[in-house]
Amino acid sequence: MGSVKSLAKDTVLYGASSIVGRFLNWMLVPLYTNVFSASAYGVVTYVYSFVAIMLTILTYGMETGFFRFANDDRFRASNIVYTTALSSLAFTSTLFVLLVWAFLGPVTQLMECPDHPSFVMLMAVCVAADAFTSIPFAYLRFRHRPLKFASLKLAGIAINIGLNLFFILGCPWLMSHAPSTVNWFYDPEFGIGYIFLSNLISSLAMLPLLWPELFTRKWEFSQSVLRLMLRYSWPILVLGFAGIMNQNLDKILLPHLITDEAARMSMTGIYGACFKLAVIMVLFLQAFRYAYEPFIFDRARSQGEDRKQIYATVMKWFVAFAMLIFLAVMVYTPIIQVFIGARYRSGIGVVPIIMLGELFFGICFNLALWYKLTDRTQWGMWLTLIGLVVVITLNIVLVPRFGYYGSAWASFACYATMMILSYFLGQKYFPIRYHVGRLALYFFASLALYGLTFLLATPNKWVNMGVGTLLILLYIALVLRVEKMTLGQLIPLGALKRKLGR
Repeated sequence: MGSVKSLAKDTVLYGASSIVGRFLNWMLVPLYTNVFSASAYGVVTYVYSFVAIMLTILTYGMETGFFRFANDDRFRASNIVYTTALSSLAFTSTLFVLLVWAFLGPVTQLMECPDHPSFVMLMAVCVAADAFTSIPFAYLRFRHRPLKFASLKLAGIAINIGLNLFFILGCPWLMSHAPSTVNWFYDPEFGIGYIFLSNLISSLAMLPLLWPELFTRKWEFSQSVLRLMLRYSWPILVLGFAGIMNQNLDKILLPHLITDEAARMSMTGIYGACFKLAVIMVLFLQAFRYAYEPFIFDRARSQGEDRKQIYATVMKWFVAFAMLIFLAVMVYTPIIQVFIGARYRSGIGVVPIIMLGELFFGICFNLALWYKLTDRTQWGMWLTLIGLVVVITLNIVLVPRFGYYGSAWASFACYATMMILSYFLGQKYFPIRYHVGRLALYFFASLALYGLTFLLATPNKWVNMGVGTLLILLYIALVLRVEKMTLGQLIPLGALKRKLGR
């Protein structure tokens, strides 16, 4: 139980940057959806879908490879794994920027912004910088320095948000009241380009902030270490590529599968904005991932405890908390939906589908430890490729008939398929006695209580949220009763008060 508490502590610490930071970024969505048209925001959604894919390609599984070999007894006494990975990413990131610049015309056409090649170059440099700094951030996680990790992440996010507010709100106001202060650099026609410019500046700002991790240690490069890492990581690259395609392909395919040519980018914008409402589940998964990946490799080195039981306990609490988040978002949707512009709310019905899909993705991440710990990462690759086939097929079949609802159901089916296959394969190669009965109980109890919100609905949204709050408390009571715990045991308020009082 102590190990699980340690994981929970790291999840909170790493999650501070992820949850707070991404929540602050989420707060930009009302700005974007009220200032820019749905079609313009559709371009932003489309471009960032490609950005996510390229970032996965440019890191090519080296983060996981770094954790794998940095924990290897052969290399723990030196920084050779870290500096080799860093050198490799520096080379490939630079090569990527040069290739985009050389083929800027075709790439700009692909990115649906042929009149703005500068958008593409801005994001190319941004992706390259983020890929390069992923290893220093992984190094901070490896060294168990969550406070520095969180502070740097939050600093980058603060810069990004500040620049967005300056360019999108501040500069137009100054153009109206004191044009000479900004007209020498600000161009209103650049529009959504300022979103990309803000992102680039915040990414480049990480380089000086990470200076101690980059340049205050002896740099070593080993071809043999790099070969080991690449051999281990290339299936993770395919896995990561297929996985990020599963997450973003719906937004890439959507404008090409919608039959109404005039509405294709606006519907992409609506879907992208509503996707943001599922951010709470995504934040929970991200915070959990940051803590869990180093945890499982560190735990794999321990022989003095039943590690498999710990993994099963982690899965149980993961699902319990995730379904609590799902139920809370569904109950308070009338409040949450105000964070996107009114013209985007027609797609609000996709939110529960997206959230359940994200839950399945999180369960897949939990289950993935069986092939990571047994060095069978090729299985992760095959599972994700199967998911990719599912998401492509269902998008092609469903989107022409059901629009963005088809995209949401395609993602749901993709992760459900991967989850089921990964579970049964894991039981064969690295069997863990998961608490399947309790997992099913928490999942279906939350869904049933969500269904009750419709049966008990009234014309008054505040009454509905009040009833929903009681249902949330009922779910919490169910979990506590099944686990034979009290709320004080689940949330140790006494310990928290003592820490705050120091």
